[in-house]
Amino acid sequence: MTDETTKNGPDATAADAAADAAVNVEPEATERQEVSQPDPLELLKAENAELRDRYLRLAAEMDNLRRRTEREVKDAKSYSVAGFARDMLAVSDNLRRALDAISPEAKATADAGLTSLIEGVEMTERSMLSALERHGVRKLEPVGQKFDPNFHQAMFEVPNAEVPNNTVVQVVQAGFTIGERVLRPAMVGVAKGGPKPAEAETNSVFDEKDA
Repeated sequence: MTDETTKNGPDATAADAAADAAVNVEPEATERQEVSQPDPLELLKAENAELRDRYLRLAAEMDNLRRRTEREVKDAKSYSVAGFARDMLAVSDNLRRALDAISPEAKATADAGLTSLIEGVEMTERSMLSALERHGVRKLEPVGQKFDPNFHQAMFEVPNAEVPNNTVVQVVQAGFTIGERVLRPAMVGVAKGGPKPAEAETNSVFDEKDA
């Protein structure tokens, strides 16, 4: 009996030691598991922050879409008549050419019938331009302005030393805008031979000081 106990003693001791170690490890593992578990409140905060970020991005996208749609609708309303307006301007040009073809002498000596005809054509031209203006079409008035290739088309140069170089001094064909766009550039004659715009401004400043 003693021999059997002695024989099995080391194995029993090892088994007991392993069991004790397992018992000691289990609380530590449980403690680590408890520590590693995330805080539910922190999870809710993170989820709430993510949802809020998604909402803000979606709201910004919807606002941009609304603004873009409003702009497109506005442009469609403003520029839908552009083609029709160009055709009407061609008619207006013909009316103006007809009026310009009548010399001042002919107007002065015209009989009642011709005078009524001239007045009727002038009234028609004014009515047409007024109707176009109600739809956002406006006439450019470039005389005296600096030449701008965005709004003007230079047809010829006019020697003129009295105004700054590249100043519009004559209009061959009227230009028009629709909304913020150029419907038709004005065909103009520009001054040549005068002082450059910067020099003209400097000279005017000196003239004011001398005065």
